[in-house]
Amino acid sequence: MDNAPSRAMPRYQCHKKVRAFKIASVILSDAGIVTKIIAVGDERRKPLAVPNDWHKRYAGTDTDKGYFVLYDGGYASWSPSKEFEDGYTLIE
Repeated sequence: MDNAPSRAMPRYQCHKKVRAFKIASVILSDAGIVTKIIAVGDERRKPLAVPNDWHKRYAGTDTDKGYFVLYDGGYASWSPSKEFEDGYTLIE
C-alpha cells in the first residue's frame, strides 16, 4: 500500500478490552462458508458457532488462521495473528 494516503490519515491508539482467541481450525458449511471455529487449546471441546455474517470478515489462511475477536456490544470480527498480538496483551 502506498504510504502517502496513510500519512494523511489521523492516527489512533487502541485502548479497548476485547474477548478473543486464536483460531485452531474452521468448519465450513457445504457451501464453503465458515460456520464454526475451534480455539487453540480447545480442540477437544465443542466448536463455537460464529455469527451468520462473520465469514465475510474472515481472511485466515492455512499458515495463519488468526483470531476470533468479540467486542463489547456483541460485534464479532477477525484479526490476523501478528496485528492482534502487536496490539493486545492478555489481561485475564
